[in-house]
Amino acid sequence: MSASRRAGDGPGAGDRQRPGDGPGAGDRAAAILARVRAIPPGFVRTYGDVSPGAPRLAGRVLSQTDARDVPWHRVVRADGSLAQGERQRRLLEAEGVPLRGERVVLSRVRLDDLDAI
Repeated sequence: MSASRRAGDGPGAGDRQRPGDGPGAGDRAAAILARVRAIPPGFVRTYGDVSPGAPRLAGRVLSQTDARDVPWHRVVRADGSLAQGERQRRLLEAEGVPLRGERVVLSRVRLDDLDAI
């Protein structure tokens, strides 16, 4: 087996559909990344804000991007908690985002209106 093959690769392996794959998946991912790029320093949006109706898709798109211009740390869970822990916390605090305990104070820094971007 070559080094480039992984377990589960083989005939038909690429045919399995994952959530977010399929028609329009690239367009949805591009829209999510554009919404995240539009979040200014010092503000946040939730996964549901950047991907209405499909917050897990936003998490998947962000986890798979290598783009350095995507401020992934500005996207938090709906309750203000951080999906990426201490690293995310440090980046948000450096931008002046207020936290109470382990959660962002959403009432002060959440941008709701996607039409504004």
